[in-house]
Amino acid sequence: MPLAGCLLQDKPDPALDIPASYRAGPRSERAAEATLPKLDWWRGFRSRELTAIVEQAREANLDIAAAIARIVQADAQARIAGSALLPTLDLNGDASQSKSSSRLGSGAENRTFSASLSASYEIDFWGKNRAALRAAEETAVASRYEREVVTLSTVAAAANAYFQVLAAQDRLRTARENVESATRVLNLIKQRLEAGTASELDTAQQESLVNTQRAAIPQLEQTVTQNRNTLAVLIAMPPQRVTVHGGRLNSVAVPRVTPGLPSELIAQRPDIRQAEAQLASASANVENARAQFFPNIALTGEGGYQSAVLKTLISPQSAFYSAAAGLTQPIFQGGLLLGNLDLQKGRQDELLQAYRKAVISGFADVETALDAIRQTARREQIQREVVSSSRRAFDISERRLREGTVDLVTVLNTQQSLYQALDALTQARLARLQAVVSLYQALGGGWLPKPEVADNAR
Repeated sequence: MPLAGCLLQDKPDPALDIPASYRAGPRSERAAEATLPKLDWWRGFRSRELTAIVEQAREANLDIAAAIARIVQADAQARIAGSALLPTLDLNGDASQSKSSSRLGSGAENRTFSASLSASYEIDFWGKNRAALRAAEETAVASRYEREVVTLSTVAAAANAYFQVLAAQDRLRTARENVESATRVLNLIKQRLEAGTASELDTAQQESLVNTQRAAIPQLEQTVTQNRNTLAVLIAMPPQRVTVHGGRLNSVAVPRVTPGLPSELIAQRPDIRQAEAQLASASANVENARAQFFPNIALTGEGGYQSAVLKTLISPQSAFYSAAAGLTQPIFQGGLLLGNLDLQKGRQDELLQAYRKAVISGFADVETALDAIRQTARREQIQREVVSSSRRAFDISERRLREGTVDLVTVLNTQQSLYQALDALTQARLARLQAVVSLYQALGGGWLPKPEVADNAR
């Protein structure tokens, strides 16, 4: 196709500004490559139950199954688009019988039998059909990246839901322990009330604190149930058949991961690769729309046998054939072709901006996750110190309460401070684990592209 090259235009330039490194990441390239996400990154948390849940979600999740079905559709659409590059061949068979009117003619009966093959082929001189095929193939590629996006989102959702279950169980366990300790203090106050060293107000305040801790238990039990049901949906099972044993957040390891280089993110994240494939498909559609302004060249032919008697149908005398070549040049179609070209150009520009946004959003996601990991680690460490000091203060106040050397306001304050510190520590641990999951997701963890082979290496 010597003239087809004139239809090709330069591909749109994303004009991306790719930084040399992440602001919150390591500065050394060697360190950046040392701990990139593994395909099974969820095993880094060292939780067998989490691993089992994630792997079951990868196999049974209905969103992933729907994404796979879309791949089948995209592949079929690519085959449909590719069919225009091949000739069509049809087998025709016909038998007819007719009788004319005796009043208007001879009244004779006529029989006709025919069998033929017909073929047609459109010469893709301007590359219109090849462009349509390439667009469909790039759409099929994008559907594969979409499946990886759905899979990565599903894995992250499963991990976060599981950590939510653990956090709710920890908070529930802490709330019950708080009820026990608050009840123990209440009993001491009641003893002092009987001895005349405490008032009814002191007793009522402590009873209020005990009931406040009890009131938190149903809500936490509900949270456990809700997140267990969320996991059931992710693994495509009825909630009644799902059992999550859970445990403690402290039993979950915090894996270490570094982001690598920003330039690697474009290849690591499937959503960026999906946007890239969609842009390539749109570029091919623009080429197809341009080619529609040029003439269509079609070849048609038919050959076979035709006879009035069936037994002489397959004979040299009954053979016939026809061949034709046609050229159709669009002249005026009410702006259809120009409108279609503008439509495809607009779609191409839209997907170009979507691609640029996907890349920039990827950088932002990694930076946000890196900062979240650093800040949540500091928050957890500080909160552990808060718990330690609050527990020491509560133990001292409780001991002095038994000795009768402390006022009840101090005891109430130390109790509330300890209970709040314990609950905040659990939430800080949860936030840290979720930040690690966010970083894995931001880096495209669980999926790695196949290595590209250079043209000169083939």
